[in-house]
Amino acid sequence: MMSSAKPTPSPSGPADSNAVQSGEARSSAIMAAGTLVSRFLGFAKTWLLAAALGLGSTVNDTFINANNLPNLIFLLVAGGVFNAVLVPQIIKASRAPDKGADYISRLLTLAVLVLLVLTLMVTLLAPSVIQLTTQGYSPQQKALAVSFAFWCLPQIFFYGLYALLTQVLNAHGAFGPAMWAPIVNNIVAIAGLGMFIGIMGANAVNPHTIDNWGSFQTFLVAGFSTIGVVTQTAVLLIPVFRLRLGLRPRFGWRGVGLGHAAKLSVWTLATAAVGQLAFLYVMRIATIPGAERLRLQQAGDPAADSIPGNAVLEVASQLYLLPHSIIALSLATVLFNRMTRASQDGDRAALRSALSHGLRTMAVATVFGALALFALAGPLGMFFSGEVRQDGVMLAQTLTILALSTPFMSANFMMSRVFYANEDARTPFFIQLVLALVNLAAAFVIQFLPFDQIIFAIAILYTGGNILSVIVSAIFLRRLLGHLDGPRIASSYIRMGYAALGSALAGAVALWLLGSYNPDGYAWSDRIAALVTIVVVGPVMLAVYLFLLKLFRVTELRDLLQPLLGRLRRAPTPGPGPAAAGGDAGEGGGTAEGSGPARTRPERATVSVDTGLIPRISGEFDAASFRAGPDIREPEERRGWPAGPEGGYLPAEELPSSAEGGLGRGDVPLPGRRTYQGPAGHNPYFPFGRKKKK
Repeated sequence: MMSSAKPTPSPSGPADSNAVQSGEARSSAIMAAGTLVSRFLGFAKTWLLAAALGLGSTVNDTFINANNLPNLIFLLVAGGVFNAVLVPQIIKASRAPDKGADYISRLLTLAVLVLLVLTLMVTLLAPSVIQLTTQGYSPQQKALAVSFAFWCLPQIFFYGLYALLTQVLNAHGAFGPAMWAPIVNNIVAIAGLGMFIGIMGANAVNPHTIDNWGSFQTFLVAGFSTIGVVTQTAVLLIPVFRLRLGLRPRFGWRGVGLGHAAKLSVWTLATAAVGQLAFLYVMRIATIPGAERLRLQQAGDPAADSIPGNAVLEVASQLYLLPHSIIALSLATVLFNRMTRASQDGDRAALRSALSHGLRTMAVATVFGALALFALAGPLGMFFSGEVRQDGVMLAQTLTILALSTPFMSANFMMSRVFYANEDARTPFFIQLVLALVNLAAAFVIQFLPFDQIIFAIAILYTGGNILSVIVSAIFLRRLLGHLDGPRIASSYIRMGYAALGSALAGAVALWLLGSYNPDGYAWSDRIAALVTIVVVGPVMLAVYLFLLKLFRVTELRDLLQPLLGRLRRAPTPGPGPAAAGGDAGEGGGTAEGSGPARTRPERATVSVDTGLIPRISGEFDAASFRAGPDIREPEERRGWPAGPEGGYLPAEELPSSAEGGLGRGDVPLPGRRTYQGPAGHNPYFPFGRKKKK
C-alpha cells in the first residue's frame, strides 16, 4: 500500500536537466515546423476560397458557418469526453503486455458506434441545426445553408475517429503521421477549390450568388472539404495497421473504467461545454450581418458592400491566431512537462519559474506578431480580399482590432496550463464560466447594433475577453503561487514592446513608400501587389525588431531561437526503443548520454489543450488538441518515487496535489491520472461507491 506522505524526490544532475531542456527544444521546434506547414496550406485554402466565392459574399458566409459546425458540435458534444476520458484510457492501456489491443479494440468499437449515432442524428437534423445556429436567414439562404450542412456535418464522425487514432499512434511512439495528416486535408480542399475556379471561374470574373448556385458547385466546395477530412483520417489508418495490434470490433464494455474516469473529468467536461455553448451563441450573432447584406443586395442598396460578414471574421481570426498556434501552443505544450513535474514535487518556485519562462519566451514572437499584424493589416486584407478592395478594407479593420490582443490570448493559454499541470480542473471551469457569462451578455447587446458594426463589435469582444482572461487567471494564480514573477515579466514585455514599436514604425515608413496608406497606392492595386508589399515590409520589420531586441538585451530571444538553431547545427542522436522513435515529435522523450536506458513508456496525454472560448475563435479543427502531451516524470528508479501497481506510470495518485491555493480542496485528489480496467466496482483507487463501515 502506498504511503500517504509525499515522497522526497532525489535530486537530478546536470545531465538530467540538459536532457530535459534538449527534449523540450526539439519538441517545440518540430511542433512549430509541422504547424507552420499546415497553417501555410490553410492560408492557401483561405485565399482560394476568397478567390472562388468572394470574401464578402453571402455564399462564402453561408459555407463558412456550415463548415465550422462539425468541429464546434464535436467539441461541444464529444470533444471533452474524448480528450479528458478516452485519451488517458488509451495511453494507459497501451502499456499492457498486449499493447492494449483488446482494450483499445473495445474502446474504438464503442467510440465508433457513438460517433455514428451522433453524426447520423445531427446530419438528419441539419435543418434544425441551421435554425439554431443562424439568425435572420432568408428561406433561400437557409436552404443553401442546409445543403452545405448535409455535406459538412458527416465530418463529425471523422474528427472523432481522427482524435482516437492520433492517440493510439502517440501512445506507441508514432507522432509524425498525426502531424502530417492535416496537411493532406488542406491539399485535398485546395484541389477542390482549384477545380471550382478552373471550371466555374473565379468570383471576380464570374460572380457566384445564391441565385446562380447549383449542386455541382456545392460538391466542389463543401464536398471536397469533407473529402479532405475523410482523407486526413484515412491517412492515419495506415500507420495504425503497421502497429500490428490486431485491432478488431469487440463488444462488452462493463468494467473498463469509463464511468469513473468521466466522474473525475466532470470539471474538464463542464469547462468545454460552457466555452463551446457561449461560442456557438456568438457565432449565431455573427450570421446577422450576412443575412442583412443579402436583403440590401436584393433591394439594390449599395450600402450592402460595406457590411462585413462572418467570413471576414473567420479570415481575420485565422491570421490573428498564427503567432499563437506556431509558437505559443507548441511552447506551452512542451513546458507542460516541466510544470507538471514541479507540481508533483510540490515546488511552487519551479512551477512559477516555468510559467515565467514560458510567458517571457513566447512573448518574443507574440508581441512582434501583434504589431506586425497591426501594421500589415492593409496588405493582408487586400491579399485575402478576392480582388474586392472594400472587402480588403473590412478585413483589415477587423484584423487591427484582433491583432493587439495576441499576446494576451497566448499568455492566458500558458497560464491555464499551470492549473491542468496541478491537476486542478475546477479553477479553469470557474474562469471559463466568468468569461462565458461576459461574452453571452455582450453578444446579446451586440445583436442590436447597426448591422455594419456587429462584426467589428465581436472582434472587440474577443480582444476584451483575451485581456479579461489574463486578469482573472492571474488572480487565481496568485493564490496558488504567491506571486507571478511580475517585475521580471513586466520588464521583459516592456523591452519587447519598445522593440516591436520601433519595428512597427520602420514598417510604417516602408508601407508609406509602397502606397499602403493611399487608396490608389501600389499596395492596394491588386493581390499580387499586396503580397509583394508583405514580402518586402515583413523582413524589414523583423530585422529591425531583432536588432532592437539585441540592443535592449532581451535574452529571451536566445531561448526562443535555441531549438531552431540547435537543430540546424546538429541532428539529434537517436536512441533505442519507442521513446527514441518519437523523440523528435514527442515531448521531451530524449535522454542524456550515459544517464540510463531510454524511456520505453508511452507519452502522457494532456488533460485538456484547448477547451476555452477565447483561444478557439476560428472554427478550424485543431489537431494539437488531441496530441499526446509530454512525459511528466523521470524514471522512477532515478526520481525516488515508489512504483505503483501499474508500473509506476503516475505513482502516489491518492496524494494531495499542490493545489491548496486553488478552488479545489487540498485533501482530495483532483481530476486524476489513473483509471481502472478491472472488474466493475472493484477499483482500488476510487472507493467512492463503497459503503462506509459503521
